[in-house]
This record gives sequence, C-alpha cells and structure tokens, in this order.
Amino acid sequence: MLASGRNVNVLVLDTQVYSNTGGQASKATPRGAAAKFAASGKSTPKKDLGMIAQAYGNVYVAQVSLGANQQQTIRAFQEAQAWDGPSLIIAYSTCIAHGIDMETSMTHQIDAVSTGYWPLYRFRPSDEEHTQPFHLDSKAPVGAVADFMTSEARFAMLKRSHPERADELFRLAQQDVDERWRYYSQIAGVERVLPADNVGIPVPEAGPGDPTPVPQPGNVDKDES
Repeated sequence: MLASGRNVNVLVLDTQVYSNTGGQASKATPRGAAAKFAASGKSTPKKDLGMIAQAYGNVYVAQVSLGANQQQTIRAFQEAQAWDGPSLIIAYSTCIAHGIDMETSMTHQIDAVSTGYWPLYRFRPSDEEHTQPFHLDSKAPVGAVADFMTSEARFAMLKRSHPERADELFRLAQQDVDERWRYYSQIAGVERVLPADNVGIPVPEAGPGDPTPVPQPGNVDKDES
C-alpha cells in the first residue's frame, strides 16, 4: 500500500504483540519481553517499521505517543493529512498484555519516551520550508531503559524467572536504545531534496498491448571494435 505512492493515510496502533489473538510475540515485540511463543524473553530487537517505510522516499512517517506529547501527535496527524501521498503514523498503544495498570497508561508513556524506549519523530519527504526531512521530537534518553521495562509485568516476570538471562537481554536492550538514538540523531542532521515531480506519483503500469521488452539471449548488442 505504501509503495503504491497513492494518497492513503495509515495509522498503526503498536501494542508490540499480536493483541487480537491473545498476545503472541511478533516482530514488533521488543527485546526481553515475555510473551506467548517467547516465554523466556524475546532475544531479538523490535523491527523498526518507521525506518522501513522511510526507505521508500515518498512516504510521510511519524512515531507518536499521545500520553507523552499531545502537541507532537496532533501535528503529525495534521501533516500526514496534508501530505499528498502515502503516510504512516505509528502510535504507542498500551495493552493488557504489557501487564500494567491501564488507568496509568497515559502517564506510563512519558517514561517510555524519556528513557528512549519509544522515541518521537516525524519524516517529511519533501518540505519546501525544511531542508532536513527527519525531525526528532523527543529529547536524548535519560535513565536506564531497564527501569521502565521492569515496571511492566512482561519484563518483570522474566527478571523473576530467569534473572541472568533478563540482565543480559536488558543490557542488550539498552544498547538498542543507545544505537537507535545515535542513528536518529545522525539522520536528523542530513539534508535531502527530492524532485517534486517524483514524489507521491505512481508510475503507470504497462497495458496488455504495451509489454515491457525483455532482452533475449543472442539479441544483446555487442561492441564489434
């Protein structure tokens, strides 16, 4: 859908598990989280969906958290709606599978952002007013991400059942946070200008009477000199 280049807006409520089928681990599950099919803690990092979408070059992408920054969330929705092309907003969404008091879910998101667990950003593919398309909307991480993680039962249960494994996965999770922040900080300073006529415009497909020629063996021109 995003690769089509069409003017479509996509909102992902990222609960980091398969919430509608019982809370199974997925590629969106962070390292160290205990979930169905990952009872001893997921050993690999979370897939960076936002970076994958940005690779298309013509997709507006934002990562938001309503509980941590309402103004940034509203701005992202406004920019996504105004963008003449595909847009993707990834929103932090608490879930019962996280093992938190859902009444505190909004304030809980503040800690997720401040520790770097969930950085906020906006990627504007073509902006006449801004030459830097990637904009970081959250500050540098403060404190250990493990402190935030252990406030959720999905991480705390691993600490109780497999303390040594938990310590190692939490250490790697901190590396994930630090490396991601360094990378985001670097690309936030990169200037890039895209041709206006190549943004958000799908390439027409070849019709039945206009097939794309395929080179055949023996028909390739050769240099006779």
